[in-house]
Amino acid sequence: MGLLEGKKLLITGVLTDRSIAFEVARAAQEEGAEVILTAFGKGARLTAATAKRLPRPAPIEQLDVTDQADLDSLAGRVQAHADQLDGVVHSIGFASGRIMGGNFLNGGWEDVAASVKTSAFSLKSLAVATLPLLRLGGAIVGLTFDARYAWPVYDWMGVSKAALEATARYLARDLGPRGVRVNLVSAGPLRTVAARSIPGFDQMEGLWPGRAPLGWDSADPEPAAKAVLALLSDLFPATTGEIVHVDGGLHATGQ
Repeated sequence: MGLLEGKKLLITGVLTDRSIAFEVARAAQEEGAEVILTAFGKGARLTAATAKRLPRPAPIEQLDVTDQADLDSLAGRVQAHADQLDGVVHSIGFASGRIMGGNFLNGGWEDVAASVKTSAFSLKSLAVATLPLLRLGGAIVGLTFDARYAWPVYDWMGVSKAALEATARYLARDLGPRGVRVNLVSAGPLRTVAARSIPGFDQMEGLWPGRAPLGWDSADPEPAAKAVLALLSDLFPATTGEIVHVDGGLHATGQ
């Protein structure tokens, strides 16, 4: 029996095989789960190509988390593949380069609002959209980057992650009575598609190897994916509103 044997999961954010979401989907299938992916816009072709590298085929549904029509129809479309869901993975974030890379003071509201809506409010949107399918004991797991600090070059994306972390706590409060857990995994810097879009990402990445007690490999998403799988499993039945740090321990020693 695998850790997720028989569970049905909806996973967002699979773009390339270097993403955390892809590693979650791959490992989840190996642990016995059925996986449904979502794809967005022009990235849909990339998601479809990447999905072919999974151990087993996975259906893909279109989802723009800022489009209410997509959100309203999501549960019905997912039901074509699964009568219920045991878990949902939120791996979604966006911020314009105009509000990162040292542009904090120059950030305009329209760009900031788009980042907060896509990166943080979308967790609530996705939770509400999938709630009709989430079974008692189900789990929602999102991905963050420790928002307690003002990291170099992260700027308004860091603010958006702070909003994401607060959103997760409020969701944990409101979904707990429905038997749904909401937790986040805070990974260290990883060389994903999202990371490559951050101007000056090397400045953040460079903090880790010499300071994380366990060291850190920014090319390896597996440790973060394993934490997501653990939170999706039945191993944490009484844990919600939590942020699990998978960063080699740097969060404990500071910048």
